[in-house]
Amino acid sequence: ANTLFNIWIKYKPRLPGWYYNEKLLKVGDSLAQMKEYKLALLQCYGRYLHQFVSVNLDDIIDDVHRFKSTFFPNGFRDKNAALTFHALQERNGCIYQMIYSSDRNLQNQGSLQTCFNVLSSLRLAMQVALPQENFCWLIYNGTIHIYTICRHLMMRGQSAKVLEYLLWASICMESSIPLLSVHYLTWRATLYTAVSQCYFDCQAGIHGEIFARRGLIKIDELKQLENNCSSLENSETKNIFREATLKMSIMIFKRAVYESRRKPKSYFRPKLRVSLKEAQKLPWPRTTTERLLTEMFDSAPAQFLAILEALSDSSRHVLCPAPPVPDEIEIRDVISELFFAGLEILSGNNIKKQKE
Repeated sequence: ANTLFNIWIKYKPRLPGWYYNEKLLKVGDSLAQMKEYKLALLQCYGRYLHQFVSVNLDDIIDDVHRFKSTFFPNGFRDKNAALTFHALQERNGCIYQMIYSSDRNLQNQGSLQTCFNVLSSLRLAMQVALPQENFCWLIYNGTIHIYTICRHLMMRGQSAKVLEYLLWASICMESSIPLLSVHYLTWRATLYTAVSQCYFDCQAGIHGEIFARRGLIKIDELKQLENNCSSLENSETKNIFREATLKMSIMIFKRAVYESRRKPKSYFRPKLRVSLKEAQKLPWPRTTTERLLTEMFDSAPAQFLAILEALSDSSRHVLCPAPPVPDEIEIRDVISELFFAGLEILSGNNIKKQKE
């Protein structure tokens, strides 16, 4: 660290400002790639940003006007604007990585707060950059940083607090024209899925399904636009749309498979129900759940993935040996049918029965 410090001090007066700044950040990027986050933060990104402000940078993450006047006094067309955005974003990345290395489980309340400060700082920089189309790379990289941090926080039970940041990342991808292309659709669908998962984690499944259906509409709009612009659709593009559609369909199935079977409390429930043991001899699809799987998904891997997602519940321990036991008989039936269908898919019998 001292050697690097001395190098910067020695050569700064001898080099043009633009050249010095570029090399300063490139060295920071190299250090970050080598996971020397603290060194990159203090000697590169921090050093670059301290030319604008000497106070704690976290003190201005809530004031967009102060943020603009501090870091972009000459506007966004200034040749250093891109470097400044890059330094701000990578500084946040380094801070998070340092927290991740020292307190991976986020047991310290200070670590948790730092993560949210980083998210707020990333969002502010993206908010300022969003109207500038030439900074679409910053928006894209920002969504990656936000997603990475939010997924970590979701695993620590912070889904309710990170939801707004994932929503912001999704809307940013939709608001930047260059990022609306097919090339970025896979990533956009990943963000949509994370938002839906957040809703499910917060026991707001209906909103998770609504957001997934919204995502499906956005994907279909892009597909229609692509079809209008080009009569030829290559296999890579087809796979991109297929994967994105699958992600949304799974999140829709996650709630629909249960809700389609719920009955009003006053509804008369017959005592006789189809036995799964008897259904084993029937051709696939044998149950209501399997019929829904067949309608929504055209391959066994997709069906199995949908089953896993429908059975997952963030409120349960991962190694809990038993499924949740809801009050409704119909929901218990669905859970049994999901396990029943999953075993059939794993055995490969469903494919044989469909061929027969």
